[in-house]
Amino acid sequence: MAESVSQGNWFYRQLFTKWKKFEITYVSILILLQLVVYAIVPDSPIGMVSGVAGVLCLVYGMKGRKISFLFGIVQCLAMTYIAWISHAYGSFAMDIIYVISQPIGWFMWGQNEATRSFEPGTKRKIFAGAFAAWIVGWIVLSMLEGQLPYFDSINFVVSLIAQLLYILKYKENWSLWIVVNIANLTYWSLLTVQMLMGDNQIGTLGANLSQVALQVALLFNSVYANKVWASGEADNEGGAN
Repeated sequence: MAESVSQGNWFYRQLFTKWKKFEITYVSILILLQLVVYAIVPDSPIGMVSGVAGVLCLVYGMKGRKISFLFGIVQCLAMTYIAWISHAYGSFAMDIIYVISQPIGWFMWGQNEATRSFEPGTKRKIFAGAFAAWIVGWIVLSMLEGQLPYFDSINFVVSLIAQLLYILKYKENWSLWIVVNIANLTYWSLLTVQMLMGDNQIGTLGANLSQVALQVALLFNSVYANKVWASGEADNEGGAN
């Protein structure tokens, strides 16, 4: 009886049903990576929380499951603080938008469960617009004297477009997230190296390392999610309903 009730529970279905062995393995490795980084440099528990919640948010997003937005709220609140203390103003602004977008995404995914895709011509226009927006963001963030504005701009403006497409369940969101994740991985890696060399004392080493580990996880997940969404496996809550 208890098993029957739990299997009928929405949270149970969202969290635990329809997982492939490969997915369970890589999710476990990605979460373990966050915990290992924290164990090595335990100066930022918020960074560790951001990393674990970020992995869970994007992994459940890869599955096309609405519960990803609950983990997203936790991750975005933690990341907003880390971006602020690191003077990553583009990331800070984007994380505020992320926090606001989570309940919107929760509502939107409840209205239309199927993933969608743009026509090739529209897709090219979106990618061209994202490139132009990156240039403008670079100029603005340079004027604000943020750290590494050419990378931070990608996190700001390209992430905004990717998040909008994600909320609307367009498959192309993952292509943009791959670009964002590569830029973010480079960005946080450079800040970490600068701190290790004594050239930068803004933020904390643990917070920077947690974000490096998170971006490795998110990049891997974005590549895999691109395949999953293209196959239609993420339709209808990823088979959890």
